[in-house]
Amino acid sequence: MNTPLYDFLLKYSSSEILRCHMPGHKGKFRYLENICNIDITEIKGADSLFEADGIILQSEKNMSDLYGTAASFYSAGGSTLCIQAMLAAMKFENRKIIAVRNVHRAFLNAAALLDIDVIWLMPKYDGGILSGEINIDDAENLLKKYPSSCLYVTSPDYTGKTADIKKLSEICHKYNSVLLVDNAHGAHLHFFEESMHPIYLGADICCDSAHKMLPALTGAAVLHTSSEKYAKILRQCMSIFASTSPSYLIMASLDLCNKYISENIRNDIKNNLRFIKDFRNNFPDMKFADGEPFHITLKASESGYNGNKIAELMRINGVECEYSDDDIIIFLMSPINCREDYGKLSDSLRKVLTSVEKHEIISPEFSAHLPKKAMSVRQAVFSESEEIPVENSLGRICASVKVPCPPAVPIAASGEIIDETCINIFKRYGISSVIVVK
Repeated sequence: MNTPLYDFLLKYSSSEILRCHMPGHKGKFRYLENICNIDITEIKGADSLFEADGIILQSEKNMSDLYGTAASFYSAGGSTLCIQAMLAAMKFENRKIIAVRNVHRAFLNAAALLDIDVIWLMPKYDGGILSGEINIDDAENLLKKYPSSCLYVTSPDYTGKTADIKKLSEICHKYNSVLLVDNAHGAHLHFFEESMHPIYLGADICCDSAHKMLPALTGAAVLHTSSEKYAKILRQCMSIFASTSPSYLIMASLDLCNKYISENIRNDIKNNLRFIKDFRNNFPDMKFADGEPFHITLKASESGYNGNKIAELMRINGVECEYSDDDIIIFLMSPINCREDYGKLSDSLRKVLTSVEKHEIISPEFSAHLPKKAMSVRQAVFSESEEIPVENSLGRICASVKVPCPPAVPIAASGEIIDETCINIFKRYGISSVIVVK
């Protein structure tokens, strides 16, 4: 029998392509080589993740000390498990959930499982469904209307743009509310010269996908809290959704992240910030999005190019990006990248730009709106459904969420009525079919 998945992985691992995408170890973290011999389960002395009182608890406390939290909990199920646990904790307290609309689909799936009726806060989107600006006044008005609720924010977003977490936390606490942050793309932020991490800035609970920005295996994440109250219940919340056989390899990679953080990360971040600045300065005619610097987001269409075309040519020239569409390209770097990586990235981009024609500079126009709601998220997800062409979906109720995998505004969330604006946005992002309530 053939082994297509394994064969692809071997071929990719033996290539010399520059990995400008997650995971953050970039295929070259020396501690993670030859790992099959340490793949175990809950044998005597190995502790147990959701009843941790031994070596796992010791490792989690190391992580907590590094981040300055009340408690930090390991996840071998990515930030998806952490998001489920955060929302479950809010469900236990019977809090209403206010969420900024650019959520990961893991949030929407958790809302269906927990039967959460989401109150949406629409940001001002900038050029597409991936990034937007949160209006602080809009957030406060909703918190004033729904005191003792919680506000759920994705920051950094997929392009690296960060929200004003400090201000949002102050407003939440003013109205006896809780701030939850999907910080999946920001596990490294605490170790800048001045911390940009949500817990440091006042968030009550946040999740970090360690594998995105740190040298950890895919699926490695951490759930942090600044509150002793939530420290007592979050592990229980995680156990509701998690596998009873969490990967020791993933947990070990988090343990090794602690060592890397304590010994190397601050100096590596300092060096990479210099390399990133030099890289951007090498392309003065290109426009880059503002935000967290390790997300190098090139505004391709605003620079006169097609993002997908540039990404495809760079792939041929030895660089694999994290994401591209017609308007943007995201090169996702991490603190373990080196000067030579940025040299290769620069050489590839420079070569590609000299081989393609520029088109008229386009400033993408995008207007996200909140479709009308016909039923709850849970009702829609668990209704009988069918998949139909987008052009036939006008007036139908969205059943299963059709959004790209990265955190992005749901074009139509489960339970919402698909309208002409939704259809146009679906088509713009190449989505040709939708799943609707039958």
